[in-house]
Parts: sequence; C-alpha cells; structure tokens
Amino acid sequence: MAVLDIGSNSVRLVVYERLARALTVLYNEKSSSALGRGVAQTGMLAEASMAKAIKAIRRFALVARLTEVGQIHAFATSAVRESQNGADFNRAVEQIIGVPVRVLTGAEEAHYAALGVVSGMPDFSGVVGDLGGGSLELAVVRGRRDYFGETHELGVIRLQDDSGMSPAKAAEIVRERLAKSEVIGREDLRTFAAIGGTWRALGKLHQTRRKYPLHMVQDYAVPAAEILPLCDTLVAEAAAKSTKKVTGIDSVSSGRKALLPYGAAVLAEVLRAGQFDQVVFSALGVREGYLYALLDEETQDDDPLLAACKEVSLLRSRSPEFAYDLIAGSAELLAIAGIEETPEERRLREAACYISDIGWRAHPDYRGEQSIDMIAFSDIVGIGHPGRAFLAQTIAYRYMGFKQKSASEKLLALAGEPLSKRARLIAAYFRVAYPLAAAMPGIVPRTWFTVNKKTLVLHLPGDLAFLDGERMQGRQRQLAIEAGFGGGAIVVEDE
Repeated sequence: MAVLDIGSNSVRLVVYERLARALTVLYNEKSSSALGRGVAQTGMLAEASMAKAIKAIRRFALVARLTEVGQIHAFATSAVRESQNGADFNRAVEQIIGVPVRVLTGAEEAHYAALGVVSGMPDFSGVVGDLGGGSLELAVVRGRRDYFGETHELGVIRLQDDSGMSPAKAAEIVRERLAKSEVIGREDLRTFAAIGGTWRALGKLHQTRRKYPLHMVQDYAVPAAEILPLCDTLVAEAAAKSTKKVTGIDSVSSGRKALLPYGAAVLAEVLRAGQFDQVVFSALGVREGYLYALLDEETQDDDPLLAACKEVSLLRSRSPEFAYDLIAGSAELLAIAGIEETPEERRLREAACYISDIGWRAHPDYRGEQSIDMIAFSDIVGIGHPGRAFLAQTIAYRYMGFKQKSASEKLLALAGEPLSKRARLIAAYFRVAYPLAAAMPGIVPRTWFTVNKKTLVLHLPGDLAFLDGERMQGRQRQLAIEAGFGGGAIVVEDE
C-alpha cells in the first residue's frame, strides 16, 4: 500500500507494509517541486513546477511497480485545488500513477491532519495546525475526534509571494488572516500541535540550540514561551537579510532555510492569538490521518504504542509469547509489593515487556547500547519523549545491569526521576525472569512472589529447585532492593 501526496511545496511517495494501527514504512521519498509558487498571483501552476513534479511522479510510479504496491492512495492539496490548470495536471498524474487523484478540500485537509495527530498522540487535546506550502489548516481535537476544521491562505510559499519576500510583512498578513479564524480562541485549549515540514525543521532547530539528546520531533513538546523568542529571532534576522546570528541554523536543510522565517511567523502569530501554553510537534499529518480514517473503529481504538511493540516482539523476540508471562508476572510483583501504577505506567510496563528481548541477536557487550538506539530512535508512536527514554532505559538495564554506565545517559535522563526509578524496578524483574525461563513461556507462571516481613520471596516449585543458584539469588536480592524491601530470598516448595 502506498500514498502519493501532492503538496504545494513537495510531492512525496510513502510505501507502507500494510494498512494497520501501527504503520510500518518500507519506502519514503520526497521531491521539492514548489507547485504552489505563484498560484495566488497567476491562478496557474507554473510549467517548470509541474514538469519537476511530473518527473518525480514518474520515478514514484516505477518505485510502486518495483515494490509491488497493491493499492495507491493519491491526493492533492491547495496548489492543485486553487489553480485553473490543476485538473489538467491531475489527469497527467493519473495517467502515470494509474489511479485517480483525489483533490482534498480545505476542510478535508484539516480533518485528516487532525486525525494524523490523533493516530500518533491518541490522548491529544487542543488545536492542530498543518502548515503547507499553500495553506494552513486548523482544527480542534478533543476525545480522539476533530471539530471546527478550517483553512487559511497562509502556506509558507504563498506568504513569500504575498509578502514580496518580506518576513515582517508576512507576520502582518498572518495576523490579519488569523483574525477571521473560528478555531483560534474558540475554546480554552492550551496545547497547539504543529504539523508540516517547515515546522518540523523549526522543532529540530530548537532541539539543536538546546543540545537536546533525542533528535526526533514526533511528540516533542516545548513551552510557548520558549519557542516564541526563536520564532521572533528568525523573522527579525531574515528581515535584516541575515540568519548568521541564529545559533544552530546550519542544522536546517538548505531547502528549508528560506521558508523557515515564514513558518516561524505563522507559528508565533498562532501561539499568540490562541494564547497557547505549549506547542507539540507532530511528524504525522494528512497522510497518516487519511489511512487512519480507513481503519474500522475497533482498530482505531487500539493503542498505537502497544500495537507497534507487539509487532517488534513478533519480529525480534525469541518467543513472543514470553511477553505475556512477563506482563502477568510483573503485574503480580507490583501487587505483592504494594506498588501502584497509573494507566500510563501500566501501558509503558506492558510495552517494555513486549520489546524486552529486542537485543538478543547482538554481541553481549553491546546489547544494551544497541537496544537504546533501536528503541529511542525507532518510529514507534503513541509515546512522548519521557516514555521513550523509559523504555530505552528499562531494556538497557535489563542487558547491562545497574553498575555499567551507558554512553546515552543524557538521553535516558529524559525519563525523569520517577520513571527512571520504575525502569530500574521493571528491568530488575526482567533480570530475574529471563534466566529463570530462558526467554521461553510456561516457567514464570509456575513461580510466585510473597512478602515475609521485609523480605521479598520468590517461590520455586520443587522440580525447578536447580534454578536456585548463586546468580539467581543475587538478582533476586537486587529486585528486592528496587522494590523497596530490605532483602530478597528464594524458597523451594516441596512437591
């Protein structure tokens, strides 16, 4: 399955393994074509832009054939929608790609952008904004549904054209056009979700400037008071014909640098007009929202994090069924120890159980560090950066123990102290369960925990008495410490 996304700034083909709650990308290629350039002034797609887009789409059609794509979903947005020759362009595309091209309305763009955020951040509540080359779509999201979608002529390429390449003038245009918004300020919603390549570049620039250890923008949350000065600086420096004073600007791709001040102008005016407290960046937008809408309601309600981690378990674990023993056993441990967990902590624990065997193929000396990379930099969604760091930390401890320091300590510290403490506990449980069962199901359910005064006791059935070795005793003592007990013991029960 694939999506051909014909935008005002670029055309992109994304090939997915299949339609699922947790999408797996097999191929992703973008070509900058600037189809939206000049449309507001001439009402026409420029010949040069169309030629560049058509050339890229010919390549995409070849990719689709080579990868044996079963179904292609093709859609176009504001540039094609608003141009007089957009229909002719679409017919040319359809001849190449072999499927109809759906021209989305502004309301549909807003709807699918909102669903894109919901697909990756199911608990998001606030206003979603999708900034493209030709337009800005806004929608209210609450309870996994979107409301009050609207579109504005505020895309970055359009702003360049309408402002005469003046970022300061562009900011004035944004203020004027946003004054007509029925979404901004409609409700007391304090979080703004930012979608679009220019805003992602802005998020990455912010990460570079603060030396943030996790270089991905999905679910990257920043206080509005922190991002606004950067936006204002970008606009001011561009107005002065220089961005040399903007620290970290070299981390932005050359194709985005010229657009960045206009994207910054839009974000700053949106945040001020809506009096938002926080902006969270989303790498998922119209494409993912479009596919999410094709799922049945039951699948839409699935947890994307757990769905992705189950998929990883099937691909990488020695025995995927063992994860269910870990889920039940760790829940029993928490109950016996009197340790409560929130729904969010529970889903993180279950996710950790699914991916706990992710590094077994690596050399023993590198399993911890490689697992950190596989988890922290993976494309799983439905999880914020603290939760991502928690999962990486848990699996690192599971492989490395508690004495060895990781080279990624700054990244792991994003979990925060409470989650880091929980990571140690769950990892300590894994370090007991894995040698007990050799990563195979059926053994852990035959063991159980009790508490005797201040000692956490692991009980083994008589036929498993040989598991009571020195190594296991040491790990049980460590588990007891992490669970808050004075000591740990192993007891063999008579048959």
